[in-house]
Amino acid sequence: MNESNAVPRRQLGGGGLTTSVFGLGSWNTWDRMDFDDAVRIVKAAVGAGVTLFDVAHYDMGPHAEGSRTDVIFGKAVRAAGIRREHYELCGKLWLWDYPNTGFAQQLETSLGRVGVERADAVVVGDYLEPPDVPRIVTEVAEQIRAGRFGSWGVNNWAAADLDRALEFAEAEGLPGPVFAQLKYGVVRRSMAEGPFYAKHFASGRLALQASDIFEGGVLLGNRVPLRKIGADPGGIRESVMDAAGTLAGIAAEFGVTPSQFAIAFCLAYPPVANVLFGVSRLAQLEDNLGALRLHTEHGAEVRAAVEHLWLDKAVNPDGTW
Repeated sequence: MNESNAVPRRQLGGGGLTTSVFGLGSWNTWDRMDFDDAVRIVKAAVGAGVTLFDVAHYDMGPHAEGSRTDVIFGKAVRAAGIRREHYELCGKLWLWDYPNTGFAQQLETSLGRVGVERADAVVVGDYLEPPDVPRIVTEVAEQIRAGRFGSWGVNNWAAADLDRALEFAEAEGLPGPVFAQLKYGVVRRSMAEGPFYAKHFASGRLALQASDIFEGGVLLGNRVPLRKIGADPGGIRESVMDAAGTLAGIAAEFGVTPSQFAIAFCLAYPPVANVLFGVSRLAQLEDNLGALRLHTEHGAEVRAAVEHLWLDKAVNPDGTW
């Protein structure tokens, strides 16, 4: 890859790690391909400057599903000959069975399955029951002091709980969250761009990590995904399906693929430090990398062209799911 097309690096929040603006990560990504393809994709990604991997241990708690995606990723990285210092690992801490399964136990299991001693950052996952915010912040701080990871973020937290985490961390002199991993993209923008999270992005207190940007593939025209996909806050998925054709037409006018357009849209939002996407074929990775040129040359035009496709404007007025 020549220098003009090199993947930029941004800091994932104040005090967070500096990493590539692209990250590979999606639900059970590495389960969905042959192992040799996984090795090729990992090697090509790091070679192109995509060095962040969002890898979670899903086979626990009520969501246990026999996933080996974290184990496969660890084996693929080693088979590709990539040294640990040449990539960044973002793990997850779940609240599914918390505090019965504490963070120390979760990390021992998840890091062990990948085959590493520490992560660079972790995301504390979303929840169904109101979280014990002080306990979470305190236990995260304990794991940072133990050297298990360096910084942390939240995944789709209600804004009020995020505010409590930031306030408690500041009052107690503990490391608070520095980024938010949110569902964000062409059609789903309200949580990230609404006042509850946007105030923290504007102040520089948090960075945004955009996830589920393709809506599980539905936004790219896959009306019947063959894999498990994420939740649908606000019940807009049918409208997303209807919007896929419009997005494809607009992308064609720019001379790019819908995936390139969707990624460029996210990159053009200033709070975005990192965009996560999953690929199961090398050609998909290569196609997605093409979003960089579109973002650089036409970022503002890209966002203006799809303003009418914002579908969740009336959803979550209080910043909750």
